Amino acid sequence: VQLQAFGGGPVQTGGSLRLSCAAPRLITSVFNTYDMGWYRQAPGKQRELVAVIGASGITNYLDSVKGRFTISRDNSRKTVSLRMNSLQPDDTAVYYCSAKRGLTTDWGQGTEVTVSS
Repeated sequence: VQLQAFGGGPVQTGGSLRLSCAAPRLITSVFNTYDMGWYRQAPGKQRELVAVIGASGITNYLDSVKGRFTISRDNSRKTVSLRMNSLQPDDTAVYYCSAKRGLTTDWGQGTEVTVSS
């Protein structure tokens, strides 16, 4: 699955960003079957799951972003978005979009988010 992520950039503490990820080569009926997620990897740290939205629409979040981040998907546009509010320096990382179906996970290119204090 080819995934195209965009929307990162620099932001000040307390600010907001919206990340988006598109799967332009998937047909809609196939996109609908994927669990879509956002991961992040900060310098010197392991990649961690930030948020996931299943094919059913059920969402799950990393504890530290609950109440601040919102993941959503638009199946008709084959996109998944991550709205990030109240950003903190600890949110600084490269964010990766993921598409999972069965045992296979595909990744988009990372988009960097830098939160300055």
